[in-house]
Amino acid sequence: MTVPVDILYRPRGRFKSNRLGAHSSSEVGGFGVLRDQAPFLRHPDARRIDLRATLRDPFGETHVRRFEQRSAIDVYAFVDVSASMGFVGAVDRFSVACDICAALAFSATRIGDRFGVISGGSSRSGIYLPASRSRDAALKAVEVLRHTLPSGIGAESLFSGARTLGGTRKLVMLISDFRWAPGVIESVFDALALHDVVPVVLVDSSESRPPRWGLLEVRDSESGRRRLMLMRPALQQRWMAQEAVRRQELAHLAAGRARAPIFIEDQLNSAALSQHLIAA
Repeated sequence: MTVPVDILYRPRGRFKSNRLGAHSSSEVGGFGVLRDQAPFLRHPDARRIDLRATLRDPFGETHVRRFEQRSAIDVYAFVDVSASMGFVGAVDRFSVACDICAALAFSATRIGDRFGVISGGSSRSGIYLPASRSRDAALKAVEVLRHTLPSGIGAESLFSGARTLGGTRKLVMLISDFRWAPGVIESVFDALALHDVVPVVLVDSSESRPPRWGLLEVRDSESGRRRLMLMRPALQQRWMAQEAVRRQELAHLAAGRARAPIFIEDQLNSAALSQHLIAA
């Protein structure tokens, strides 16, 4: 097994966790970045008494310092395994999805976070690995995922997968080509609304930039229907314009429900993905 690439990420907002780690959290601890000061009677910790704040208090009340505890989080790769994910154009789309999962598994467990992967909606119909700190278990789950044959229609199976995440907030990387109806996309985002959701959109250059001239056979991966098209400059421009509109609609649907979509064309660029994931 080759060593996966390393990527950087930063969760958005604060997460509750009783496990020490690398991220900001809503928990208060004895060490870390100074968060605020509080009356001693509310937080009776003599080790954290703030002498300056105590001496400045006109009522003689004792104050203690409270620190922001750095915590570990749960990171999940939520992978679409519908038939369209099996598209092979310039590259094998599903192989790119697995590369992203491997990078997440390696990077999360390296800094003490737990990594889990869900595909197909449940442990009976796909891959299901609960969040684990074991790098070996995480990478083995990704290898099993690589041998999955994308099949099926739509994204309905993702709803049951969303229920398995539970009620604690998690960082969820939703990996798909998002070739779904707008109503389905909206429903999936709503089902994951509790979590910090990052839509990772896999795009093939043969779809986003078709040739100007030539015969092009297109096939719907989910219905199996085929169509022969004569590509020409005018049709190419309409094709690319529709792709731009699709991206805008996806960004609009994600607004207020998830982060802005990250588009990955053809292959994983770890530096570019990291830049998106650590942006505020």
